[in-house]
Amino acid sequence: MSTKTSWDHIGDWYAELTKEKGHYFHKAIVIPKVLSLLHLKKTDRVLDIACGTGTFGRSIPKDIYYVGFDLSNTLIQEAKKKDTSHHHTYLVADATKPYIFLQGKTVARAVCILALQNIESYKNVFLHAATALDSGGVFVIVLNHPMFRIPRQTSWGFDEQNKLQYRRVNRYLSPLNIPIAIHPSKQHRSPIVWSFHQPLSAYVTGLRETGFVITHIEEWTSDKKSEGKYAKAEDFARSEIPLFMTIVAKKVKNVCG
Repeated sequence: MSTKTSWDHIGDWYAELTKEKGHYFHKAIVIPKVLSLLHLKKTDRVLDIACGTGTFGRSIPKDIYYVGFDLSNTLIQEAKKKDTSHHHTYLVADATKPYIFLQGKTVARAVCILALQNIESYKNVFLHAATALDSGGVFVIVLNHPMFRIPRQTSWGFDEQNKLQYRRVNRYLSPLNIPIAIHPSKQHRSPIVWSFHQPLSAYVTGLRETGFVITHIEEWTSDKKSEGKYAKAEDFARSEIPLFMTIVAKKVKNVCG
């Protein structure tokens, strides 16, 4: 699986894309909203699953105990360079395998931010997050919206008669493994990453089966504004069709893997 899902081969590109504080949506929407959901206290221990270059780790107080891990050594080395806190640790590890590095300790909060859609064995992620969490611990998952942002299966269209921009959805219920070209203009020479689509019902079932209850779901839209002839229609569509879905789940029981 590691050859399929690790981002080592595009690590330098992703590090440049996210820089110090993440890309635009990290800064404007995702990180502030995740922090508001977590209600972090100084005594909390935090696990960041598939942490990338550590954008979330650098967004929390430096004195909070934090462990971030990712399958990509390139991304982890970038995270270590950028985060100077002695309470923050970054490790190379597989999100679908047990977290041996926690050495029997548990955490109060776990996050998986804009990464689950790039991990094929999503249920293993849930199972091992549950193992790492305290009873009553909170797990926050941020996804590209699983209904409206399915690569190759969703797109924008414009209804000239009603002057409305709409979102077209070709497929939704079927699980899909979708290759994504990082540089489409290079065609077959572009590096590839994988997106693994699941319908919302799969995530709900997977969380329940691994000992979680979902406390709430939020859907987040873009705050960007358009210019030009279609600006009004585009802004309206942007306010109605969410970019991200966020699932907040609480661990209620232990489930053996």
